[in-house]
Amino acid sequence: MAEGGDDIQMLIGLLARLPGLGPRSARRIVLHLIRKRSGQMTQLAQLLDSVASTSRECLICGNITDRDTCAICADPARANGEICVVENVADLWALERGHAFRGRYHVLGGTLSALDEIGPEDLGIPGLLDRVRHDQIREVILALNATVDGQTTAHYIADALEGSGVAITGLAQGVPIGGELDYLDDGTISAALRARRRL
Repeated sequence: MAEGGDDIQMLIGLLARLPGLGPRSARRIVLHLIRKRSGQMTQLAQLLDSVASTSRECLICGNITDRDTCAICADPARANGEICVVENVADLWALERGHAFRGRYHVLGGTLSALDEIGPEDLGIPGLLDRVRHDQIREVILALNATVDGQTTAHYIADALEGSGVAITGLAQGVPIGGELDYLDDGTISAALRARRRL
């Protein structure tokens, strides 16, 4: 049985392609929004339009924001000499949910991968090295996913910073091998940050 008209079908199809959603969940969401169209659907449409036109990467760390500099980089209280390096914005947001880290971040935008021909210049690694040289950084926390590419990237960064006088640490207990930060609970992330170790 067909659900609604062409536009409704297209909306269901678009939602079904989002991470964590399938056709069944997409149909339920669309039905809910249609029932609440005067409130939630209108507000959602306006916010989607606004985010689409104003969102951009922070010029300093790579976080997603609606300004040139994100709220974390603009907060002087977070200029404590600590930078937490993450693979992507989802990992940054996961760490922020845990409220365990009060420094600043650097989003690489991926990991090194010989198979995919992704080298240091394709990522935010040069920007990270520049920040370490110019921003009075005392510690770089490598909070990269415990995958082969994540660990390869961590070792590359550690080697590049060797001799800089900066402490290089990584997440410790709580992050499973092959695990990704965005799928971990807040307590696990907090424990891993507190128990970070020198690499």
